[in-house]
Amino acid sequence: MRTRSIARPARLAAPLLAAVLLAVPAAAQSPTPPPGPSEAARTVAGTQWEFSNADRDRRCAVSFRTDAAGSVGMKIDFDKGCAGIFPFLRDAAAWTLGEHDFLRFVDARGKAMLEFSEVEQGLWEAPKPGEGILFLQTVASLKRPAPSVEEMAGQWSLTRGGRTLCPVTLAATPAGDGFALRLGANCDAAITRFAPTAWSMDRDELVLAGARSQTWRFEETEPKTWQRVPETRDPILMVKQ
Repeated sequence: MRTRSIARPARLAAPLLAAVLLAVPAAAQSPTPPPGPSEAARTVAGTQWEFSNADRDRRCAVSFRTDAAGSVGMKIDFDKGCAGIFPFLRDAAAWTLGEHDFLRFVDARGKAMLEFSEVEQGLWEAPKPGEGILFLQTVASLKRPAPSVEEMAGQWSLTRGGRTLCPVTLAATPAGDGFALRLGANCDAAITRFAPTAWSMDRDELVLAGARSQTWRFEETEPKTWQRVPETRDPILMVKQ
């Protein structure tokens, strides 16, 4: 009687163990879901972009999405006029952001059409034969407002070729149609002949007004640095201290 009571559970356990062992490989073979978009991709997709050539005389809007475009990447939407401006964009089926943080436009087979590298925040560039350098820029960076009077007021230097021509103070005190400007000591003759007495902002240009109704215009080339326009080989710069 004891022998039967022990053997019977053993016979029942064997099929159960076999079923468990058969189930393990099946579970191991279940496909792993693909990873979701990276945080960097989500940031790109959450921003409005402009696609353009170097001169920006050909440009259109582009939107990046994080939902899949088949197996080749994520969906990309172009403004209706893009294909007319850049015919090669008709073949762009998706975008990717992966290895080395290159942003790529790819075709329906996953082949890279353009490979963008980020040159500064909000600005990407990609070379293309026959087109030169193409750019992706955030719309926000293109619409950056002109600096306020408070941001521009302060101590500056007029320089050329790394040499200081004259220290300059841009004041927030109204003077005529602009604001007061004061020159420091030991200014170069080119500055004293111009003799600026006031400054103002004209859209995105800094304008210095001279004593004889002459004006010099400057465009911002980098933070706190403005270059006189039109550009010359050895331009005069306004550099904030």
